[in-house]
Amino acid sequence: AAVAQGTSETSSEGGAPAAPPAGAGAEPAQPATTPPSRPAAPVTPRAGGLGKAVIAPPPTTAKERAELLGRPLSELRPSRPDPRTASAGAVPRRGTAARPSPGQRPGSRKKKGGRRAQEAAAAEARQAAAHRVEVPETPVGEVKISDGITIKDLADRMDRKAKDIITRLFMEKQIMATINLALDEETAAWVVEAFGGTPHRVTMEEEAVGEAAIDSGENLPDYAEGEGVPRPPVVTMMGHVDHGKTSLLDAIRSTRVAEREAGGITQHIGAYKITQRHEGKEREIVFLDTPGHAAFTMMRARGAKVTDVVILVVAADDGVMPQTIEAIHHAKAAEVPIIVAVNKIDKPGANPDRVLQQLIEHDVLVEAFGGETVTVNVSAKTGEGIDQLLEMILLVSEVLELQADPKRPATGTVLEAKLDKSRGPIATVLVQNGTLKVGDVFIVGSGMGRVRALVDEHDRRLKQAGPATPVVVMGLDDVPQAGDLFQVFPDEQKARQISVYRRQKTKEEEQARRTALPTLDKLHEMIQQGEVNELPLVIKADVQGSVEVLSAALEKLSTSEVKVRVIHSGTGAITENDILLASASRAIIIGFNVRPERGVPETAQRVGVDIRLHTVIYKVAEEIEQAMLATLSPVEKEVYLGRVEVRETFRVPKLGVIAGCYVVDGLVRRDAQIRLLRDNVVIHEGKIGSLKRFKDDAKEVRAGFECGISIERYQDIKPGDEIEAFVIESVKRESLNA
Repeated sequence: AAVAQGTSETSSEGGAPAAPPAGAGAEPAQPATTPPSRPAAPVTPRAGGLGKAVIAPPPTTAKERAELLGRPLSELRPSRPDPRTASAGAVPRRGTAARPSPGQRPGSRKKKGGRRAQEAAAAEARQAAAHRVEVPETPVGEVKISDGITIKDLADRMDRKAKDIITRLFMEKQIMATINLALDEETAAWVVEAFGGTPHRVTMEEEAVGEAAIDSGENLPDYAEGEGVPRPPVVTMMGHVDHGKTSLLDAIRSTRVAEREAGGITQHIGAYKITQRHEGKEREIVFLDTPGHAAFTMMRARGAKVTDVVILVVAADDGVMPQTIEAIHHAKAAEVPIIVAVNKIDKPGANPDRVLQQLIEHDVLVEAFGGETVTVNVSAKTGEGIDQLLEMILLVSEVLELQADPKRPATGTVLEAKLDKSRGPIATVLVQNGTLKVGDVFIVGSGMGRVRALVDEHDRRLKQAGPATPVVVMGLDDVPQAGDLFQVFPDEQKARQISVYRRQKTKEEEQARRTALPTLDKLHEMIQQGEVNELPLVIKADVQGSVEVLSAALEKLSTSEVKVRVIHSGTGAITENDILLASASRAIIIGFNVRPERGVPETAQRVGVDIRLHTVIYKVAEEIEQAMLATLSPVEKEVYLGRVEVRETFRVPKLGVIAGCYVVDGLVRRDAQIRLLRDNVVIHEGKIGSLKRFKDDAKEVRAGFECGISIERYQDIKPGDEIEAFVIESVKRESLNA
């Protein structure tokens, strides 16, 4: 009886049909582990237990579930249950088949509710949809974007799902995107506008300041330009060779640095600080000791504005020389104030007044003649005028109102960089704003790193470096280029994303830069599109007279739409400095009776600078005029073949002078035209009379082989001359409509 009672209670609580009691015509329940042939052993229930355990199937009806949970049936039922489908969703136990209902054949499926049930379900769905409360999306508003922002970050800032942005990019812009794809500013702005927001472009520095504010929980001051804390001026010295730039730097360093660091060894890192007492206070000045014009122009070509003041060093005995003029053009193109330091006034032939008059001829009007340019007479040998020069630098810097904010994440520019054998990639960085600390994560160019150590010009380890402080930074992952911008970023993951994005964009930017620089072939097209309203030119000629005539002839071609401006002119071969200046100023180089130095044409082709070489002045003016008027029809164009070096000459009866030559690069052909160069100046242009390899005539001779060359009706060939071979081909100008 106890066994039967325990079994009955267990079955009813489990929801299964209760077993009939013994003696009611039913067999007594058997334990699951006892074979059927053996009689059931008596089971003694445990104290407080349920007795014999019977595994029952789960409840299949709402009533059974309610009884099992001990809750009213009304709480478990939906608002409008369908009685015919109340148990339709019950799922039988695994391994057991659903019991067929009365009137249903075994093995056949029971049909779902009829048409009325379907109509009732549809009406119920419509009623639920009508009473559904939709939560409106919050407006996007203003969204800050920067170059290299990922779709994930953009979705977080817009409070939208990343998959919606990816779908929209694919459907409307045909861009296959992922959640970690970095977008440029233009695409990110389009996404924000597509979702009804307003894009707000911020620089990488502003992005870093915002990240730092979030990390510290403080509101960092957002100083506008001209506010903050005064910082020292950054000065660069430029001038002609042997005019005393290095001597003047050494004189300033010996009188100021040695006094402060007695017995200290000064390490050359490309920049150093000196102190000067001004108006009762100790003021600092930063001097950049970089290799002159090339480094200055290279930094400006990469968009870096490092120098605040340019010191133009002119020797009082020599006066204004070609590199002095070049330095003036560089400083004016960068819009940097100039202070003229007339050096070597202690020499017997010094004439400072003549120097000032020569400067007026190059649009440098000094204060002595009513201008604004400051001049100081100095002597690097005796130390005369150095204090006055430093005073003038500080006065000019006060007018400029140079400011910085030491609380911001550090921003600076790379002055020099190299791969050290023991320390790895290192870079000399000028901190221009903020404070650089050991352990900071930074981005420089397309690379990144973490500051492992900071070293100043005295080889001392620093924990931090404030504004206008030159330091050597260790911890880079690659060697950057001079002029690359340096930016500290608090978020290392974001810095890595920006680094990867920049490396991907570097190749695209290099290709785009080649096509963005103006050339005569596409000049008129750029004028019509409004991309060009000024045509800068760099003119190089064989003599100064040709430079003046050519400059005057080209400047007369200016129209109301385009102004022709000669930004630099000089004599001699076209150098790599000319390529750097033309690249930074978006200029075209005109060469008259001169040729580029070896390797310069390849550099010009790599950076996309257009070089035009001529030997007749009126053809130069005619070509530029035709390009401006879009009348350039298919014309003959010179195609460079190769360069030959004359090593020996031989006089042969009836043939004249034969030049024993070595083909340096390219090739020379029998039907080619040639130019004879002596010290990179064209002295003759003509045709090849004969081309031989040993005693045999040759159609062409390639680089690395020797040959004999005679020039038609010309005999003045000397060892050391160079012969440039070229052909004239008719080239169709595809970028202009005739």
